[in-house]
Amino acid sequence: MTAKTVLIVDDEAPIREMIAVALEMADYRVIEANNAQSAHAMIVDHQPDLVLLDWMMPGTSGVELARRLKREETTAELPIIMLTAKGEEDNKIQGLESGADDYITKPFSPRELVARLKAVLRRATPRGVEDPVEVDGLMLDPVSHRVSIDGKSLEMGPTEYRLLQFFMTHQERAYTRGQLLDQVWGGNVYVEERTVDVHIRRLRKALGEPHQQLIQTVRGTGYRFSAKV
Repeated sequence: MTAKTVLIVDDEAPIREMIAVALEMADYRVIEANNAQSAHAMIVDHQPDLVLLDWMMPGTSGVELARRLKREETTAELPIIMLTAKGEEDNKIQGLESGADDYITKPFSPRELVARLKAVLRRATPRGVEDPVEVDGLMLDPVSHRVSIDGKSLEMGPTEYRLLQFFMTHQERAYTRGQLLDQVWGGNVYVEERTVDVHIRRLRKALGEPHQQLIQTVRGTGYRFSAKV
């Protein structure tokens, strides 16, 4: 199964390190931020599967960041576990009210943290998200990150894979280059719109005939994935 990405947001480096070691041993991919501002940028860029968020941080608190994430459409569904200091009962209530999915009290054991994290991720993975998608013999398996045509494996770069995954799960709709940049590259990445064309060309080349025709150019708009001619 593909490694899930967890963002650890805590201003104390030793705590981040302790959590990172525990999560990496449990096969999670870890990214770190030491304040709310850099955390928000990383969420936009890296689109983690879950955020571990410290309650008390200098500047913007964890609760303020959680509220902001739940307000924004692109991050409203992002699972959040709050890290709180021992016995702050009001904090727990406030944390859950701000949209956190769970909280864990410091000090905690790495095993407890991993167990809580797994439970939240299980609840957060919508049914069908990890199911393979198939169109005319073209198969994309999000769990193994493999793409095949009639059982024969295809080689493609990570960006082409993400582009194809987005298209196959959003069929029959035209997207502008700007929309594709936001959805596939992340909103904080400064990339020329023409970059989309380069990756579309590479993706079509990887798919070959006749499947490259599934990715249609929509004049004056952008691109569409469609099995209809």
